[in-house]
Amino acid sequence: MTNQPNNQTSNQINNQTDNQKSQDNNITDTFNGLTLALSKGRILKETLPLLKEAGIELLEDPAKSRKLIFPTTHADVRVLILRASDVPTYVEHGAADFGVAGKDVLLEHGANHLYELLDLQIAKCKLMTAGVQGMTLPNRRLRIATKYVNVARAYFASQGQQVDVIKLYGSMELAPLVGLGDLIVDVVDTGNTLRANGLEPLEHICDVSSRLIVNQVSYKRKFALLEPILDSFEKSINGS
Repeated sequence: MTNQPNNQTSNQINNQTDNQKSQDNNITDTFNGLTLALSKGRILKETLPLLKEAGIELLEDPAKSRKLIFPTTHADVRVLILRASDVPTYVEHGAADFGVAGKDVLLEHGANHLYELLDLQIAKCKLMTAGVQGMTLPNRRLRIATKYVNVARAYFASQGQQVDVIKLYGSMELAPLVGLGDLIVDVVDTGNTLRANGLEPLEHICDVSSRLIVNQVSYKRKFALLEPILDSFEKSINGS
């Protein structure tokens, strides 16, 4: 027979639970500064010099840490490290005040409830279609493999083509090689990965670079904190 906790034990458990809730609230609710959302990889690497010019440096190296929230040398700024596709979501819903996201991600996500303030002119590449080198496309409705489902649909619709879009999360280059798709839509930098897999870039959809995005409410309420950072970024971009 299971022993029921007495009143004293129950009170202790409740107190511990309340204390834990209080600690959790302290973690999430007491920071009143700016939260910046970044993604690992090229965007993070190329954003760090811009932050340094603005007097902001991470206190730890994200490459050597499993943390997702990083304090900085600026007492009013902390950094979140996220999946690239999640950056606009965090900014849109106010979990981050501002962030850096590729134009490809913004086109796919949609820019609701956020401002796209600056083209930072970093992490440049192109969004393109690609297919097997020298391949003649079949005379039927094409299958397009991509993680950019909305972009692909909109692009081919603008060309007067109805296509079937297959959602993938990575290794797009495989799709045409194994018959999953006729073409892919993906970002292309040097094109070396395409060529290494027997593919070639075909149609140019748009140029891509990283943009500074800001939550609309944060822009109004925290403008005094944001302004010097925005000014510094703009000066760095313009080389002044």
